[in-house]
Amino acid sequence: MKDITVIKIGGSTFGSGDTTIEDIVALQKKGAALIVVHGGGSAVTEWMKKQGGATKFVRGERFTDLPTLHVATAVLSGLVNKDITAAINLKGGRAVGISGVDGTLIESRVKDKEMGWVGSVEKVNADLLETLLKAGFVPVVAPISLLSIDRTEDAPGIINVNGDPVAGEIAAVVGAKRLVFLTDVAGVSDKAGRLISRLSAAQAEAMIAAGEITGGMIPKVNACLRALTTGATARIIDGRTRHALARDVEGGGEGTTIVE
Repeated sequence: MKDITVIKIGGSTFGSGDTTIEDIVALQKKGAALIVVHGGGSAVTEWMKKQGGATKFVRGERFTDLPTLHVATAVLSGLVNKDITAAINLKGGRAVGISGVDGTLIESRVKDKEMGWVGSVEKVNADLLETLLKAGFVPVVAPISLLSIDRTEDAPGIINVNGDPVAGEIAAVVGAKRLVFLTDVAGVSDKAGRLISRLSAAQAEAMIAAGEITGGMIPKVNACLRALTTGATARIIDGRTRHALARDVEGGGEGTTIVE
């Protein structure tokens, strides 16, 4: 429990030659304590199209009305979560798929009424994660949360949350040694598109304020900053590279390291 690695994986990093699952299984067999948090926004969009629903974005984030929430819950905590869990188990690992609702793992409030049923993570209750880790399992966490804070009587009990801050909060609460984001880019880049191998927290915050870090990289960097507050090493790497995760955990590989 003193050497936990939290891994955030996005659907865009998976492909026919992906080795992330192999790396997770290999690391677990070596005794590593791993927690996996996944996304799956592209899968939600695909299933929304199949259901005849439109996908709307507000300031770069998915607007989540009740029908969208139902699809997101089914796809993220169902299909995507169980696909990843099954893949780990089929390759010889030991994984249990859960969502933020299970065991009151993640508690949230409505982030912004204009966003619909999108939550901001307010609390992580790590008891279930610790129980699974001690029993030798990899918890695979879907970013669906319990809507428990400032909830009105007519509100659903479930809310959609961004997997990036979920990973950062989990890393902070369990006192993880490292937080690794597997992305579809090389890491954080400067204005000229050159990879920045090392960033201080202050530099990262200044780049966000200046608009140099934008879009989906912002919640990743903010999650890294959150993990730093409890002593974790925070990394953003290219998950499309073969065995990127294994090399990174073992101290090699390229990417961006964010330090206190």
